[in-house]
Amino acid sequence: MAPPLAKTGMFVGLNKGHVVTKRELPPRPSGRKGENVKRNWFVRQVIREVAGFAPYEKRIIELLRICKDKRALKLAKRKLGTHKRAKKKREEMIDVLRRMRAAFVDGDKVFAYQIML
Repeated sequence: MAPPLAKTGMFVGLNKGHVVTKRELPPRPSGRKGENVKRNWFVRQVIREVAGFAPYEKRIIELLRICKDKRALKLAKRKLGTHKRAKKKREEMIDVLRRMRAAFVDGDKVFAYQIML
């Protein structure tokens, strides 16, 4: 679709409408909602290290290991409720698996095991 043309000020025609200048509004506080803050990120990392993965997350990792990405997405969707959350969780688990493999290649088996827990 072509970008809209400027209004002409006339009340008939293709570009009809009153001519206005668009105001530049300041950013609203609600625009910051959900932004990653260092402190929250650190807290989540500590919780992940202490508590480990949920059983469904371990199952997703196992499915990803045997290249069953679609099945992993279906499982995540069933557990989390929405497709968007499921895709995010699958990507997170793929990243965890990638880090585990990288740690294992480096020879740090203990670290790879800690990531798995």
